[in-house]
Amino acid sequence: MHPKWKQTKVSLERPHKNDNGEPIPVLYDITPDGVLHYEPKETPTEVLGQHLQRIFEERGLDFFERLKDGALQTGVLPSVDTNKQEDESKDAAFDDESGNTMTKDELYKLKMEVMPQLYIALGEMTLARDLLSSILNSSNTSSTILPSILHSITAPEAQQQQHVSLPPLSATLVTKPPSIISVRAFDAQLAIGGKDEALRKAAGLFKSVATRMERGRLLNEKYWVDALKIRRGNWGLVPAPLPPGSAPGKGTDKTAKDFVISYGLEESPRIFRRSAIAHMAHSDSEEESLVLPLRSNIRLRVSIGSPDATGNVQYSHNALRVAPEGHKPTLDERLRDAQRAVIEQEIFSILVHEAGTFPTASARVSERLVLVDVTQGMELKFELVDADIFSLGTSSTQDPVNQAKSDLIYHYLLTLLLRRHAHIKARRLGTNSSSNPGNPVPFGLDLSQANLPILQPVIDQLQYQVFCERIQSQLIVVKVALTAAGIPSTLRFDPVGEIGTELIKIPVDTEARPLSGVCTLRIDNRHNLRLTLVSPSALTAHLSQATISISSMPQLCELLSDEVERFFLERICEVGRRICNDMGGIWFVDLNRCVGRWEGCVLNFEITFGDKFKIICIATRLNRNDPRHPVVDTYDASNSQKGLVEWVQHVLGNALNQ
Repeated sequence: MHPKWKQTKVSLERPHKNDNGEPIPVLYDITPDGVLHYEPKETPTEVLGQHLQRIFEERGLDFFERLKDGALQTGVLPSVDTNKQEDESKDAAFDDESGNTMTKDELYKLKMEVMPQLYIALGEMTLARDLLSSILNSSNTSSTILPSILHSITAPEAQQQQHVSLPPLSATLVTKPPSIISVRAFDAQLAIGGKDEALRKAAGLFKSVATRMERGRLLNEKYWVDALKIRRGNWGLVPAPLPPGSAPGKGTDKTAKDFVISYGLEESPRIFRRSAIAHMAHSDSEEESLVLPLRSNIRLRVSIGSPDATGNVQYSHNALRVAPEGHKPTLDERLRDAQRAVIEQEIFSILVHEAGTFPTASARVSERLVLVDVTQGMELKFELVDADIFSLGTSSTQDPVNQAKSDLIYHYLLTLLLRRHAHIKARRLGTNSSSNPGNPVPFGLDLSQANLPILQPVIDQLQYQVFCERIQSQLIVVKVALTAAGIPSTLRFDPVGEIGTELIKIPVDTEARPLSGVCTLRIDNRHNLRLTLVSPSALTAHLSQATISISSMPQLCELLSDEVERFFLERICEVGRRICNDMGGIWFVDLNRCVGRWEGCVLNFEITFGDKFKIICIATRLNRNDPRHPVVDTYDASNSQKGLVEWVQHVLGNALNQ
């Protein structure tokens, strides 16, 4: 805060009204008697008359009768006489002649004529100056000297006249009378106000200059501190190129103050590296100190669509991490966000290129959308959307499992992109161990033709997941059916058989390494059915008598039904041999049925499967007493409270008793 005497403002404008609001007349003079003389009021008629009088005096009486070119208007008689008009014509002719440029000879002639007259005038003026000096500096003798001087320069006629004494001359000091009090007060006010205003302006100028110098010093310090922070974050910081037209010289790039920050990946295409450029600016705020001229506010969104209970496809996408409200991003965070946006654009361009090359999935591609039909009931969508409309967090309408998958796919794409860049760099430098050193890449060949894909591994894993779910669901149905039939069974399903270290190497190695798993169905703690799975959809059944490759779900269902049927028939034979051992019965398996024979009776068992692998067993008994009317017993696991083995024992008991 300034003191009160500095805040005092003296107005230099003359007041026009007093405190009562009445106009203040202009004061011309104040007589010694105290009479005030004000400026007389003039009416508009008087002012107009004065203006017209000045026009006639300064421009002539015929001013309103002349045209723009100075000629008299036609049909109007001049207001001056003929002699005056002739004089004016002569003066105009003389002015026209004098307006011509003089030659050197004419100028020299004029000089020779004027110079003698000028010297004569100089002598007369010098004589007059000496005369006045002697008169003013003389004392009492001036009265006698002056007549003698005058007598010497007078004509002879004047000497004959009678001498008349002239009064002596004396010098008088004339001083300017003091001005009136109001004028002196106004002059003092004007002087004080002018000096005060000048001092205030000078002080303000020095203050503003000092403030600007201090602000510039702080900005320079902040500029270099930000440069050191960016360099410490391992960002590419190089001097900015010289402006166009600058003369390049030795060391010119070493003294540059402006820096260019390259935050793109080293092996990215040239178009993305050029857009990943930033430069530092002189600004107080942290947000404006870094300028990103080519940054686009577009992010990549990965969505997985699956049908809900009503049959409509419901999409769940990955979440975009944003800073909390009120958080000011640092330089490193701003560069990371800009780098992530450029990387996502590069990933989307690769996805567009690879979308039409899938042998096992169809894709639709547009300018900002790639939609892939992974399997039946699952869609994978990649789209570029504005960051402002990107949904944040977990929505109640999204499936949390699919959202977690979307996050995993998003980060998995980043890892695959880095693997692709590493492969490109290895091929470019010739350090790739898998490449043949005797067959280098020809010059001019696009390395992207031999690059590793980034979308195919994602599609393979999604298809493998759906494939494993379908296999597991079918095996669970078989296990439930066996349990309902009273046969204890266990299922061990391991879709990923690799350990953690091997899984980490899959997205890093240049060689394609598929996922693999194994599942085992153990029936009655004695019979094992082992299946191996390889991504994306390879299934192999390892049986005791053969190894079979399965290519479809009906084939898998047929294999499971055959194996379960063979197990049940063998188990029924075991039960029959144990019970009919004393009677000398014969038990054997004939194709798809189990046959038991002893004296006076023939018993056949056949296994069929209903809905959801429901086990149905039909027992046909032929007796010696009535061979034309066999006895048929049926076992249905869904309607019977007994197990299949108990039912077989009950049927054998009835046959033996009869």
